[in-house]
Amino acid sequence: MRRLGVRVLPSARKAPETGPCVFSARLASVTRIWAHRGASGTAPENTLPAFGRAIQLGADGVEFDVQRTADGHLVVIHDETIDRTSTGTGPVVGLTLEQLRRHSFHNNMPGFEGTQLPLLAEVLELYRGTPATVNIEFKTSIERYPGIAEQARLLVEELGMAEQVLYSSFDHYTLLELIGRVPREAVALLFADGIVEPWRYATQLGAGALHPGLHLLQQPHYVERAHESGLKVNVWTVNEPEHLAAVRALGVDALITNYPERATRLRA
Repeated sequence: MRRLGVRVLPSARKAPETGPCVFSARLASVTRIWAHRGASGTAPENTLPAFGRAIQLGADGVEFDVQRTADGHLVVIHDETIDRTSTGTGPVVGLTLEQLRRHSFHNNMPGFEGTQLPLLAEVLELYRGTPATVNIEFKTSIERYPGIAEQARLLVEELGMAEQVLYSSFDHYTLLELIGRVPREAVALLFADGIVEPWRYATQLGAGALHPGLHLLQQPHYVERAHESGLKVNVWTVNEPEHLAAVRALGVDALITNYPERATRLRA
């Protein structure tokens, strides 16, 4: 997911004393914390060190991106190329797993040199048997990766993690592959732009959650309307203390952050 700069949410500055805010206030105390690409604020994004650190920092879940190599392996990486986060260059789709693992994916962070690009299976194994929610985001807006959602679903089923995994994407066509094959609540629609009544759209599509960018929660009663429609709201990417407090006050179900330690401090 992209990072966005956002002012303090106007709708979170002062909640009304009656009405839907009672529902929001109740949910605020149980807002879950998901580590965005792992604990990516303090470790290289989408790597095993970042995912391990997320566990240590007390995150309730993790969000990460999945793409596919030239030889068909599902790997965890955000960009369509390896240029930004590794010592190599080139498109993920054009490189084999062996070629990708010749490079360090430490994202210019000292102390993490030699970190390898992880397979989806390796990340799933890390969280297998834990209470953590695992949010797999398919990066299919540019490279289509036909069948990637079903490939991931079969792996999740094989590992016995179906009840632990949530699937999301900005490309909602990809998510259509999963409708009817996974529970409704396991499908989440990512949004970066304003959509009129997204709760109606999500319900019609058969999804169970909305994943709006933080800035979209400035729309009045966004969370309440989604909840009234039976949808969960998991917001990204929430890093600043004032934003962390604001989205909890709005009653979001989960917040996705690069700094889970900041969010857990507020919850303490």
